[in-house]
Amino acid sequence: MQKTLITLLFILPWLASAQDTIPSFSLDQAIMYALEHNYSAQNAERDIVDAQKQKWETIASGLPQINGAISYQNQLKQPVSQIPAEFFGGEPGTYQEVVFGQAQSISATATLTQQIFDGSYIVGVQATKTFLDYSQNTKEKTELDVRKSVVEAYGNVLLAQESVKISEKNKATLEENLYETKRIYENGLGDEESVDQLQITLSTVDNQLKNARRMEKITLQMLNLMLGLPIETPTVLTENLDDLSQSQIDLGLIDTEFNIENNVDYKLAANLNEQRYFELKLAKSRALPTLNAFINYGGNSFSNNFNFLDSGQQWFGSSILGVDLNIPIFSSLKRSASTQRAKIALEKAKTRFTEAQEQIRLQLESAKSDYILAIEQYGTSKDNLELAERIEKKNQIKYSEGLATSFELRQAQTQLYTSQQEYLQSMVDVINKKIALENILNQ
Repeated sequence: MQKTLITLLFILPWLASAQDTIPSFSLDQAIMYALEHNYSAQNAERDIVDAQKQKWETIASGLPQINGAISYQNQLKQPVSQIPAEFFGGEPGTYQEVVFGQAQSISATATLTQQIFDGSYIVGVQATKTFLDYSQNTKEKTELDVRKSVVEAYGNVLLAQESVKISEKNKATLEENLYETKRIYENGLGDEESVDQLQITLSTVDNQLKNARRMEKITLQMLNLMLGLPIETPTVLTENLDDLSQSQIDLGLIDTEFNIENNVDYKLAANLNEQRYFELKLAKSRALPTLNAFINYGGNSFSNNFNFLDSGQQWFGSSILGVDLNIPIFSSLKRSASTQRAKIALEKAKTRFTEAQEQIRLQLESAKSDYILAIEQYGTSKDNLELAERIEKKNQIKYSEGLATSFELRQAQTQLYTSQQEYLQSMVDVINKKIALENILNQ
């Protein structure tokens, strides 16, 4: 007994600590957590940093650049030249073999270059703002998609959990009915068909229960994936489906003033339009001249042995200052074709931009209609469920009193089970349709 108490004293703190590490979320908490830890959200944040680095990369390409170069040569076998021997006092018509220079040489040069004018650079710098805006808008769309996915996954988990509870309750009721019917049949007061009918219904509900339990596990894993957690994490949901669906009913959302410029798809379409505009400017800029300046300084040293690092080694310095001017003159209409293609791409982008605006307005009206339908369907399903419960209860009483057949009872039970699932699904639909509408409104 004493050993058991000591063991418990060690285990209980560990259990309490383990329990503290189990994550639990309300829907709002799950959304906030996912916006920080979801895999896609994390990469979207990295894309912003990448875009900022790319902006500086573009700007830096037009700023002063310094490059160094070191070259070392060792002539393992030096080339031989022939010079008329008379230069050295020899006989005319003969030649003297001569080796010029020393076997080893080294040169070091540092060059400073500065871009003075380049039309493509100017356009590139102007386009960096559009690129940053595009990255920001892509991040915003990712966050909206993550939010929508978390809401749907959260609702699916609650749906699966409620399905398990209802199926367990239905199975318990059927098992009790089947037990009583079997006893009646064994006592010779009932028929075998009643037992078979209840057995068929019980088998169906049992299969539904097994599937609901599997779905409960799968949907929780899907939610964990959206949250950026390991899929086997035993996450706890602190809200229930009924309260959550009630809180998502907001008819005032239908009358919310819509500013299409706040819609993220509108922003992305506008970004594409701006991108095509700068591509046209870039194509035109290729017909402009480019001007660059440079200055370098270097040194050369020669020796028959590798002693270039010695303090007494002699170096010969050199320096050059220059300007490069490149003037495009004739490209066989290549630049003209490129410019015309850029114009066509811009016109296509303008057309897609107009189409995107109309699609967004259509999506808004469709989302409003779907949300209203979901709310109406929720109310209808709730009423139908109450009716189905009353019908099933009456048939239970009639069946126990011998006033209803097993077939009639099975019909009432099947109708009840269908109404239960429709009611659960209607609650999830209210949640999902609201988030779809909010995403379009960018609420």
